[in-house]
Amino acid sequence: MSFIEEFQANIEALPNHLRRKYALLRDLDKSLQGVQTQNEQRCDKEIEDMIQRIKAGNVTPDSSLIKFSDDALDEQKHAIRIADEKVALASQAYDLVDAHIQQLDQYLKKFDEDLRRERDTAVVTGAPATTVENNVKSGRSVEGKGGRKKTRLATAAAATVTAATPSGMDLDLPVDPNEPTYCFCNQVSYGEMVACDNPNCKIEWFHYGCVGLKEQPKGKWFCTDCAGTQKKRKGK
Repeated sequence: MSFIEEFQANIEALPNHLRRKYALLRDLDKSLQGVQTQNEQRCDKEIEDMIQRIKAGNVTPDSSLIKFSDDALDEQKHAIRIADEKVALASQAYDLVDAHIQQLDQYLKKFDEDLRRERDTAVVTGAPATTVENNVKSGRSVEGKGGRKKTRLATAAAATVTAATPSGMDLDLPVDPNEPTYCFCNQVSYGEMVACDNPNCKIEWFHYGCVGLKEQPKGKWFCTDCAGTQKKRKGK
């Protein structure tokens, strides 16, 4: 598989992945606005009630009773938690795009090195140079424990279809109903993929780009769902 085909295969799921994150951000923002509005109304009412109690002489201005209720404080804490979730989602979206940018930089560097090496060889041997894009490769990697393959590449045929799709277009392509889907993005197999080492993982296979990987992980690797399960088991 050429570097262009591989990159397009890895980036295919990026638009859908980002749309889901942005949809979550919108939902969190809507929830945050609701909590903030409710808290502002509650605090305004509590301040007004406190002013009336001070005027009536029931509470002195320096009294320790002059404070917001537990409900108001809980709402404020909840708003902070939602805001932190928004920041985390935004960071994830940024890191996801940045990972693809770095991957493209690596591919371009490799492409330039391959072209330079090919030109040098052609000058020495006098043979016509061939383009790197024509060197399409596909295959499977070495099997991991239990006969499961740690990583794999999509077939050259699938890569060719992906490469023919302009990156600026909506990539919601029709999928053969008999073609199995994988990963959080629920897409068919393409590009490099990694298997979760949890034998009970419901998804099992994941695209590198969807889980932020650039190369084959060393040792055992767990998806985010299974990693949380593993931590809970260790904590017991």
